[in-house]
Amino acid sequence: CEISVPGNGGTEISQGWYLSVKEDLEKMGMQVTAETMPDAVLARKKIWLPFIQEKVGEGAILIGHSSGAVASLRFAETHKCKILVLVGMHISDLGLEEEKESGYFDQPWDWEAIKKNTEKVIIFASTDDPFVPISEPLTAKEALNAEYHQYDDEGHFGYPEHKTEFPEISHRIQANLQM
Repeated sequence: CEISVPGNGGTEISQGWYLSVKEDLEKMGMQVTAETMPDAVLARKKIWLPFIQEKVGEGAILIGHSSGAVASLRFAETHKCKILVLVGMHISDLGLEEEKESGYFDQPWDWEAIKKNTEKVIIFASTDDPFVPISEPLTAKEALNAEYHQYDDEGHFGYPEHKTEFPEISHRIQANLQM
C-alpha cells in the first residue's frame, strides 16, 4: 500500500499533483491511498501519525509533501517503510508558530532509526521554494544518505502555482522497486 500525505494549510488531495501520481502508481499495479488528511489546516502529529498508521502496513511507500513529508519522517522513526518520498520537505519549524504547535519539532530527529526503518529515501527540493530554505532538505539528504533531486524552478512543488503533474515521483519509485 502506498499513501500520499499532502501538506498543511487545508490542502485537499484533489489539488495539485497528488491524483496524477496516484494514477501513475495504480497503472504500475500498486494500491494507493490518497485522502485528504484530517486536521488538514494544522497537521498536528497527534492526529496525523495515528491516521497514517491506520492506513498503511509494514513496508509502505509514503509520499509526503511539505508538512506531509515531516509526518512521513516522524512515522519512519518507529515504523518500517519501503520508500519515503519527501517533497518540499523541512526539518525545523521554520520559525512559524503553527509549525511549532504541530508537535513534530518537540524532539530531535532520530536519523539512525529512520535509516534503519526505511529501505530508500528520495528527496525532491527546489532552490526557489518560498517557504523552505534549501539547507533544510540538504541537511536531511546528508543525514539519511538520501537520493536527492534538486530543481531551481519548482517553488514549493504545487503551492501556490498548482503543479498538476509530477511524473518524476512514480518514475523514481518504479526505478527503486526494480533494483
